[in-house]
Amino acid sequence: MISRSIRRSFVVVLVFTACLSECAFVAADQKTGTLDFYFIDVEGGAASLMVTPEGESLLIDSGYPDNQGRDLHRIIHVAKDVAGLKSIDHAVVSHWHLDHYGNHAALKAEFGIGTFWDRGIPDDLPEDRDFHTRIAAYRAASQNKSRTLKAGDFVPLKSGKTKLTYRVMTASREVVTGEGEANPFADRHVAQPDDPSDNSASLSMLLSFGDFRYLTCGDLTWNTEAKLMVPRNPVGKVDLFMVTHHGLPVSNNPAMVLAIDPVVAVMCNGPKKGGAEQTMKTLKEGKSLRDWYQLHRNVDLDPGLQTSADKIANSETTADCKGQWIKVTVAPDGKTYSVQVGPDGKKQEYSVRGDQ
Repeated sequence: MISRSIRRSFVVVLVFTACLSECAFVAADQKTGTLDFYFIDVEGGAASLMVTPEGESLLIDSGYPDNQGRDLHRIIHVAKDVAGLKSIDHAVVSHWHLDHYGNHAALKAEFGIGTFWDRGIPDDLPEDRDFHTRIAAYRAASQNKSRTLKAGDFVPLKSGKTKLTYRVMTASREVVTGEGEANPFADRHVAQPDDPSDNSASLSMLLSFGDFRYLTCGDLTWNTEAKLMVPRNPVGKVDLFMVTHHGLPVSNNPAMVLAIDPVVAVMCNGPKKGGAEQTMKTLKEGKSLRDWYQLHRNVDLDPGLQTSADKIANSETTADCKGQWIKVTVAPDGKTYSVQVGPDGKKQEYSVRGDQ
């Protein structure tokens, strides 16, 4: 027979364990008032998750399919275990390349997605012979109800005490025009051969949260970047920039990068994809740039040309990669923000520029 004191101890342990579980759940579920971004490692694809102060979540892109569910599981891990989400409210496709919408259908089935957003579904995609099969899965997941975004549109996100807006700057090769001041770096644009691929049709999104501003442009390429930024700059200057197209040199036109003049940049590259020397040099020209972060070390590029080791989330090749994420946290008043590399990284603190 179990003694009364042992039974009492057992009950205390059960109650304590239950309290810990409940506290952990509440901590993950409650609104913190911060605006959080998670840049998820999908080995040279793209997947970035945003959670607003109102607890609303938005995922842009979803990495590659297959690979034993590698990217799918990494996204779900960050959404569920790190961000504390039960599902994703909004999922955006920046453009129709496999490394950007490869897991939208699987995420809907395994984790849950509320509203699908995209630039509109084309009838065909010449650069992808399996497009019709892949897009059928996306149509099924979205129940043919994905919502089309056009240049100038605003994604209807909830806004609290600190005003939050999320505006589409480019979509399907159309751009916001007639706004902003003259771009002093317009003459840095040298036209490149026309890009007929879906990269040039990418969605570009500008988020404003109080004075904090963040720009992400999918895989937008050189000439469409110039179409947006020359002769006027409708974006203004930004605090945070997700380096375009994984840091490839067919994008990141200096007429755009130098005009937006980011304070912090995050590059979603892979060990052998993106993170190009030319892009690194363009970033370093920016007068306001304090730091840039990379999801991966470029294993083929001299370390001296890349950011410092403490600002690189993953240094291994794909086979040995642990898939560390990068998190940006913006204070509730939109005045300061921090960047953290992985769960054990030291937070680097920044002030919002306020001169946009």
